[in-house]
Amino acid sequence: MSEVLTYLKLGYQHITDINGFDHMLFIAALCAVYSLYNWKHVLILVTAFTIGHSITLVLATLKLVNMDTVFVEIAIPVTIIVSCIFNFFHKFPKGMFAEKKQKSGVRYILALGFGLIHGLGFSSYLQSLLGSEAAIFRPLLSFNIGLEFGQFIVVGIFLGLNLLVTDIMGARKNNWNLIVSGIICGMSIMLLLDRLKVLWG
Repeated sequence: MSEVLTYLKLGYQHITDINGFDHMLFIAALCAVYSLYNWKHVLILVTAFTIGHSITLVLATLKLVNMDTVFVEIAIPVTIIVSCIFNFFHKFPKGMFAEKKQKSGVRYILALGFGLIHGLGFSSYLQSLLGSEAAIFRPLLSFNIGLEFGQFIVVGIFLGLNLLVTDIMGARKNNWNLIVSGIICGMSIMLLLDRLKVLWG
C-alpha cells in the first residue's frame, strides 16, 4: 500500500510541479476556449489526452517504445504552440450557455496525438524512478492515476478562472482567449528555444 501511495503522490506531483510546467501549459491551452459550462467538450478533450499519454506511458515504461528524451522535450512545447494557434482561430458562440457545434473532431484528434507525445515525457521521469525494479505494473498504474488526479485539478482551476473572468467579471471571451493563449504561446516558444539550445549545444 505504501508503494501505491508513493507513486500516486509522485504522479500527482509530476503534473503539478511548477518546475515541469510544460504539461500544465498544455492543459491550460486545451482549456483556454472553454468554461465550466462547456464541461462536455472538456471531458472529451481530457479523455482523448489521457488515452494518448496512457498508451505511450505504458509502452515506453515497458520499453516497447523508445525515443530520445531530447527530441521528446522539444516536441512537447511544439504541441503547446500548435494548440494555441488553434485557439487563435476559435470562434465563440453567442450567449452564455450556448455550445459551439464542432465542425470536425480535429481538436480531439490533436489532443489524442499530443497525448502520445506527452506520455513519452511522463515515461522518462517514471523510468528514472523505477530504475531496475522488476515489478512495474503497480507503480505504473499508481503513477498514472496520480497524474490524472493532478490533471483534473489543473483543469478545474483553469476552467474556474475562465468562468470568473468571462462569465462573472464580464470580459469578452475572445479577448480573454487571445490573452491567455498568447501568453502560453510566448512561454512555449521560449521553452522551445531553450531546449533547442541544449540540442545544438
